[in-house]
Amino acid sequence: DKNAALVRANASLEENFQQTIVGFAHALEESDRYTRGHSERVSMYARIIAVGMRLPEPEIDQVVQAALLHDIGKIGIRYDKLNKPGKLTPEEIALFRSHPSKGKRILEPIPCMRHLIDGAHCHHEHVDGSGYPQGLMGDGIPLLGRIVAVADTYDAMTSDRAYRKALPHLAAMHEIDRCSGSQFDAAVVEVFLREIELFRRNRVGAGLEIPR
Repeated sequence: DKNAALVRANASLEENFQQTIVGFAHALEESDRYTRGHSERVSMYARIIAVGMRLPEPEIDQVVQAALLHDIGKIGIRYDKLNKPGKLTPEEIALFRSHPSKGKRILEPIPCMRHLIDGAHCHHEHVDGSGYPQGLMGDGIPLLGRIVAVADTYDAMTSDRAYRKALPHLAAMHEIDRCSGSQFDAAVVEVFLREIELFRRNRVGAGLEIPR
């Protein structure tokens, strides 16, 4: 009976944890109509990559959770100032680029979320060292960050933004492939390019909507 009670208690804690993550993601997206659903789609694409890389189930869950919270640092940014048709000023670019570090500061004080920090803090790092906020290179970028980077970029390119319409799927795929080995981890890109096509074919077969 005690063991069964412990199992139920652990299951309840895990459910509460999952709901907290989703709640954070929803709170973030309520402030910006252009990113509604973005975190959930990024987590879906990140799962596709993690499964394609044959990561253990606990690591797949970590990837999905980290992807849901990858933009949590944007909670502290006034996005009405950044969602505009024209180019961003240097000050606005600096404001936007502050969100990975803000995300790290938000998650650090929460013990049960510290294992998700790398997804929020490192998803704008580039394998050639040209990214931010730390200028990490290659395998020095945590795998969470390398996976979320590809998933995040694909969804950003195939979604409408204030400054441009969504790109077609093939154009986004070409751009991700072009940046393989410079912006993105080549091994992650290889898995994504293969698995996203399988995913899209399965969704078409099931009559579900996909990016065009």
